[in-house]
Amino acid sequence: MEIKKKGGIIPMVYHAKTDIILAIIIFLLVWMFGAIPLFLFIRSLSTVIIMSMVFIISVVFIWWYANSIKFVFCENYLLVKGGPFKSKIPYQSITRVSPTTDKYTGYLISSSDKGLEIFYKTAAHGSIKILPKDKRKFILELKKRCPNAQIPHNQIFD
Repeated sequence: MEIKKKGGIIPMVYHAKTDIILAIIIFLLVWMFGAIPLFLFIRSLSTVIIMSMVFIISVVFIWWYANSIKFVFCENYLLVKGGPFKSKIPYQSITRVSPTTDKYTGYLISSSDKGLEIFYKTAAHGSIKILPKDKRKFILELKKRCPNAQIPHNQIFD
């Protein structure tokens, strides 16, 4: 259900399910592999400062991307956003939704849960893999907005 506000409609937002253990492991591995070259190439203070800044910026960017993934039901399209990256999928172009077990693809890396793959008609892409926290509510909202899409309710929640 959308809430109307002065000047328009507030979009519905669903956040991605985050696999905390996998995120911590990736974060620690990035720190570990970033520290090794820092110690091997200590030639001058400027080299240490430059390498440290590039490394810190990279880690912050990865952490920001992984923790900001959300799915926004706007008036005419589904917005999938993670960090600076976003995909606008018009509701009329969504053809079907199916469960997926591809763990290491899509907008979020997950080591355990089953996600959703949304298929849509466009020149650039054919599908996108996502993992919303509340899959049931997300699917019900998607069904309301995409009545012509094939969404097998019983398969998705098994």
